[in-house]
Amino acid sequence: MNADELQAQIQEKTGLLTALQNEFKNVIVGQRHLMQRLLISLLADGHVLVEGLPGLAKTLAVKSLSQAIHADFKRIQFTPDLLPSDLTGTLVFNPKDGNFAVKQGPVFCNILLADEINRAPAKVQSALLEAMQERQVTIGEESYPLQEPFLVFATQNPIEQEGTYPLPEAQIDRFMMKVKISYPSKDEEKIILDRMTGSHLYQVKQVIRKEEVLILRDLVKDVFVEDSLKNYIVQLVTATRTPKDYHLEIGRYIQYGVSPRASIYWAMAAKAHAFLQQRSFVIPDDIKLVAADILRHRIIRTYEADAENVSSEDLIQQILVRIPIP
Repeated sequence: MNADELQAQIQEKTGLLTALQNEFKNVIVGQRHLMQRLLISLLADGHVLVEGLPGLAKTLAVKSLSQAIHADFKRIQFTPDLLPSDLTGTLVFNPKDGNFAVKQGPVFCNILLADEINRAPAKVQSALLEAMQERQVTIGEESYPLQEPFLVFATQNPIEQEGTYPLPEAQIDRFMMKVKISYPSKDEEKIILDRMTGSHLYQVKQVIRKEEVLILRDLVKDVFVEDSLKNYIVQLVTATRTPKDYHLEIGRYIQYGVSPRASIYWAMAAKAHAFLQQRSFVIPDDIKLVAADILRHRIIRTYEADAENVSSEDLIQQILVRIPIP
C-alpha cells in the first residue's frame, strides 16, 4: 500500500476513532493522557500498566473501552492468596464420564483488568506472563490460544506497598507502556461531582466492532517510519545502556538500560500516535511524546539515583535533550 492509499484509508477510519474518543469523553472527565494511551495500546497491540491513586477512574476507563468496542471484559482483583488456576482456569473431573474437562478462567477474554497486580505472588505472575507474551494459557498438558484482540491493563497503587510483591523485571518489560495518572483539576472534579451524583448515568455505546480493531491495527503497521527516525529510536535506547558514548553524565544513576523490546514497542507506539493524528507517517514528536511511557518502567535506577531523588523521568528528559533530532 502506497502513502496516498494509506492516507485515504486513515481518513476513512477517522470517524470510528472520533466516535470512540467521544464515548470516552461522555464517561471520563479529564484523564486525556490515559485515554490516548489506552487507544495507542489498542491500536499497537500492547499491554499497559497504570499507576495511580485509588478513585481516579482507572477501572471505569478500561471498562468503557471494552464496552465501546463490544469486547469481552474481565476484572480480577489480585490478592496474596490468589492461585494461578483462579486466573487461567483448571481441569475439573466429571464423574459421569470419568474424564477431566477444562474450566476456563477469566483470562480468556479480550480485555483483562488486573487490579493491583503487584499484590499477587510469583506463581500467579508467571501464569499471567505466559498469557501476555505467548497469547496462550497452559492448563494441564494442553495449551489454549487466547482470542484476539487480547490486552492486559494492570493497575498499581503507588502509596500502599505493604503486602505487595514487586513485579519481576521480565514481566514489567512485557508492558508496552507504564502510564502515571494524577488527581483531576478543580473544574474537572466539579464536573465529576455533577455527573456521578445525578439521576442518570451515561451508558457507553458500542461504536466499533472487535473485527474493525484488527483492521485498524493492520493500518497502523503500515504507517511509515523513515530510517533516520528508526536510527533516532535506536540512539535513544542505546543512550540508556551506554550514556558515556553520548556524553551523558547519568551513568551512575542507571543500573541497567532498556531492552530491545523497548525499541519495538516505541516504534509501534509512535506509529499509533501518528495514526491518531491522522497521519500516514511518523514525525519526531510522535517518538518524543510517548518516550516517558515507554521507558519509565524499563530503566532500572541505582541506589544513588534513589538517594538523590533522580527519577526515571529526569533521566529520560536528559537523554531526549542530548540526542539530536534528525
